[in-house]
Amino acid sequence: MHSPKVNSMEELSSSQAKWISLKKVNYTDEDGKSRVWECAERKTRGASGIDAVAVLAILRSKTAAFPLSTIIIEQYRPPIDKFIIELPAGLIDKGETPEEAAIRELEEETGFVANVTIESSPVIVSDPGMTNANMKLVIVGVSLEDTLVVPNSKLDEGEHIVKRVVELNKLNSELKCYDEKGFVIDARLSHFALGYDMAQRIQNGNFHS
Repeated sequence: MHSPKVNSMEELSSSQAKWISLKKVNYTDEDGKSRVWECAERKTRGASGIDAVAVLAILRSKTAAFPLSTIIIEQYRPPIDKFIIELPAGLIDKGETPEEAAIRELEEETGFVANVTIESSPVIVSDPGMTNANMKLVIVGVSLEDTLVVPNSKLDEGEHIVKRVVELNKLNSELKCYDEKGFVIDARLSHFALGYDMAQRIQNGNFHS
């Protein structure tokens, strides 16, 4: 197994790009002044107007054999030339709803099969100053009869994804450990972990600790 790395980078014209294109946006600001903005946009957006989904899976044991947990993945991302820790995610296929895409992506990337959709977020964006790419965060439930059995993933050729099951109560501390090891943490996952941790502290009366 080789360690992935970026060998070189070069300019890419929109005509050569398969997945994204660069756009020049001419717009009028709040003062009535004409301005120009540069951004990237996906070429894969379908009729739904939604590009992708991220999946927050809540794992629970019907016999309480293990604490409430979730699934995170480790994956190399060439644009930052680092391994990133993120939620399972993927593009929405033609004819799919975001919720259907979330269940499919979760099973493909982790092997776990969701049995219920708990919540589907509004359409969200991550870097609106750079791109119009958008997505939904879909929260799904995975109920296991008893103990935690980790299934095999169903990865496509060329996909190299490592999955980990982490207790929700330990998620934020686990992400801090990843950061110390040189991994990059995805913003959506980081925000959830920080919010969950803060909610627990507030509930326990330890907001300032």
